Amino acid sequence: MIPGSTRDIPSYRVTFFFGPESVQGQPDVVACVFNVKKRSWKAGIQVSVEMSTHQLSVLRQKLRLADRLAKSLITLESNERPHYQERSADFFAQAVCWCKLELRLQAGLTQETQRIHADELTTELDQEASKRADYVLDYILGELDLVPERSVSSSC
Repeated sequence: MIPGSTRDIPSYRVTFFFGPESVQGQPDVVACVFNVKKRSWKAGIQVSVEMSTHQLSVLRQKLRLADRLAKSLITLESNERPHYQERSADFFAQAVCWCKLELRLQAGLTQETQRIHADELTTELDQEASKRADYVLDYILGELDLVPERSVSSSC
C-alpha cells in the first residue's frame, strides 16, 4: 500500500522495503526500511526509520487503536482474531514509520543511505499521528485485507 501523501510529495518515490525489525543493540527500538528515490537522483537510497517501542505503545493508546480495530475484527471468527491482532502490531509500526519518514521528506533528504533515529521527530510525530488516526487504521485494515470503513483519504 502506498500512502496518499507520498503522491503529494511528487519529487520522491517511496517504497516500503521491510520491517519492523529489532535494532541491534537496542532492545527497545524497532526499524522499518524504505527505498526512497528523488526524481533528480540517478539512484535511490535506503532510509531506516527507527521507533522506540515506548513511543509506539503511547501512540497506540493515544489513537485508541485496540478499540478502533476491535470494531473491524468483530466480523472475523473468534479463532482468527488473535492472528490478525498480532499482525496488526507490525502494520501499526509500519504506518507510524511512514508518517515519520514523510515528516523528514517534507524537510528534504540528501542522497545517501540514512537513519532517522528513534529520538528524532518524536513531538512532531505525536502530533501528526494524532491528526492521521484514520489513515493509520485504514493502512492496517488494508494490509490485513479487511475492508476499511472508508477509503484511505489522508496519510501522514
